[in-house]
Amino acid sequence: MTENSPFKHMVRYAVPLVLASAFQLFYNAADSIIAGRFIGREALAATGIASPIMNLLILSISGLSIGSGVLMSQHYGAGDVAKLKKALSTLLLFGLFFSLSIAAIGFILTEKILTWVNTPENIMDLSAAYLRIIFLATPFTYFYNALSASLKSVGDSSTPLKFLLFSSILNLVLDIIFIGMLGFGIRCSAITTVVAEAVSAILSFYYIYRHVDILRLGKKDWSFDKSMLSLIISYGSITALQQSVQPIGKLMIQSAVNSLGVNVIAAFNAVTRIDDFALTPEQSISHAITTFTAQNLGAGKEKRIRIGLREGLFLETLYAIFIGLTVFSLRGVVMTLFSAGEDSDLVILEGIKYLSTMSLFYILPALTNGMQGFMRGMGKMKITLVSTSIQVVVRVIMTFILISNMGITGISLACALGWMLMILFEYPYAFTFLRKRKSKFPLC
Repeated sequence: MTENSPFKHMVRYAVPLVLASAFQLFYNAADSIIAGRFIGREALAATGIASPIMNLLILSISGLSIGSGVLMSQHYGAGDVAKLKKALSTLLLFGLFFSLSIAAIGFILTEKILTWVNTPENIMDLSAAYLRIIFLATPFTYFYNALSASLKSVGDSSTPLKFLLFSSILNLVLDIIFIGMLGFGIRCSAITTVVAEAVSAILSFYYIYRHVDILRLGKKDWSFDKSMLSLIISYGSITALQQSVQPIGKLMIQSAVNSLGVNVIAAFNAVTRIDDFALTPEQSISHAITTFTAQNLGAGKEKRIRIGLREGLFLETLYAIFIGLTVFSLRGVVMTLFSAGEDSDLVILEGIKYLSTMSLFYILPALTNGMQGFMRGMGKMKITLVSTSIQVVVRVIMTFILISNMGITGISLACALGWMLMILFEYPYAFTFLRKRKSKFPLC
């Protein structure tokens, strides 16, 4: 990414990420759609309650991988293969202990976690059965994200897409066979998700071992370096904490939603899946900006960094306009996918209320994601954490204020207010940072 058109580089890098994210979300949404249509609204509500807990886990892991990916991108841009391999080896060895610990703790504390988020008694057993199995997938989730981050750090964002495509189709086929055709319950839905995660992790490891020399770890490359771990934690922990802030906020919002009854819980689960489909590509573009910025920072190319930021924000804006219009136009159609049977009309109506307002605000997270991608690539992790925290705190507070009178629509308005304050914090800081950097590193 240190030569030729920045815009083309970011498009080529972001498109596979967008597709990979879409497929990953697809098999998550497939669980919800099939659960809602073949098991019932209680199952849809149960997977909805488990969703922010799962996201907290997944985003914490992906945050650590993203932060580590920035470090690996800088080593790659600087041409230091030894440090690149040392970073990957340390990340994987640390992850073995970390992921197994999280899986064990989550499995043991499942029911307490569900109690903390005010899970209704009538769906407690369903939610616990689903979530407990999902926790077992933690090691597979970690290793897929770590290996995927290493591939992306050297500019290969298309290979992880292929693995997710295969695992997504596998998950969907298994769900259709075992739940839709054979009538198995919610436990089967969780098991198929675990299988899909395992397949994507195994394929990533096999591909790197056989085809990517620069990332292949031989016997002499496997080492646990404490100083490298310190750097990884320095980059990754802040990003992981930032990634965790969002699902923590969603957990708190979910507790407010849970007080409104099963219909609203089911509707909120559905619209959250739709939001994920809409907003995750914005995050993928942000990751492209991060990798572009980090590689050019390692190569000392200041002018390209600025050009990349400008063109990355332009790409974010184009996508946000497209997806906002699409979701607004199809909000009724997509909601019908998630619900059938008794009270389905009420679930669909609640979802339409939410999407009618939220789809108008998708431009706001596009602007924040683009700037965060730039700041991560420059190593300014603390700024991204602070800005995300501002958004989440405002979002949660305003949700509890608005939801009692406005219902599910209040959540979308609360999100918009949080994103607006996030922009007011990020952009003045970024412009000041760039002015100072220009005086220190004059452009030529």
